[in-house]
Amino acid sequence: MSAPAKTSGKTSGKTSGKTSGKTSGDGDDRVWTVLDLLKWTTDHFAAKGLDTPRLDAELLLAHALGLRRLDLYLRYQEPVDPETRARYRELIGQRAGERIPVALLLGEKEFWSLSFTINADVLTPRPDTETLVEAALARLPDAEREYAILDMGTGSGAIALALANEKPRARITATDISPGALKIAAENAEALGLADSVRLLEGSLFEPVRGEFFDLIAANPPYLARDDAESLAPELAHEPDQALFGGADGYSVLRPLAEEAHGLLAPGGWLVVELDPSQAETVAGWLGESGLVGSEILKDLAGRARVVVARRPGAGDP
Repeated sequence: MSAPAKTSGKTSGKTSGKTSGKTSGDGDDRVWTVLDLLKWTTDHFAAKGLDTPRLDAELLLAHALGLRRLDLYLRYQEPVDPETRARYRELIGQRAGERIPVALLLGEKEFWSLSFTINADVLTPRPDTETLVEAALARLPDAEREYAILDMGTGSGAIALALANEKPRARITATDISPGALKIAAENAEALGLADSVRLLEGSLFEPVRGEFFDLIAANPPYLARDDAESLAPELAHEPDQALFGGADGYSVLRPLAEEAHGLLAPGGWLVVELDPSQAETVAGWLGESGLVGSEILKDLAGRARVVVARRPGAGDP
């Protein structure tokens, strides 16, 4: 996951989810149109300090109406019935009061132009992780080769299934320590028509695949520092701790990952790992110490160090 923005000041925890002001007919005879609701909710979310108030309002209203977000623009002047307003009002309270992320309220998130089911058992796929997918694909150039790929800590299956969609001949294994996460990954594989393309295994780190070798290992491990938990965005309270926090300093998974990956890579195989920008140099150094070569730090769309890649030396290396 990408490093979440820190908040100024502490939040007061979860609220009852109620909002101030009226958005529907609680003693209010006003006719509320789609545009009225969007304007009111955008202002309300902005006052609550949400980063994308208009986008959040549109996504939640489209969900309450059972429409695509783009359909809202064609229906700005249409009135919204009380039952739909009640559903929408509940979503507003959950977003602004309890700070539940929009993706969790919708139960889905787009990643690599694919739609993924998500819930509280998995990390919400984030755009910055597409940097990892791009890096992995760049190191798998042969369209006909049956690459062996490992996605360690797959969560919703976003990375494994994005790679499977792009590399249909690849043999992909995805692991996770969470049975709940693997269940969601299996559902996503089935929904995307990729169930036969990915093998799902339960276990910690490399334990489920000891003795196997891979042309590429991709990992988006937990890398936030538990010591920084109080300063993180309140939305993260709704995502699984074990997918977020890598111990007190953020390195409890990154360290053994860097030390052990060499032993599971085929000669010439690549490790591609996502991390916090502040960790990139340290992890790149560990990879060099473990015997990997060609270490490179890649930046995300915001220009932050986001992915480290390194390679096990191949037969043709000096």
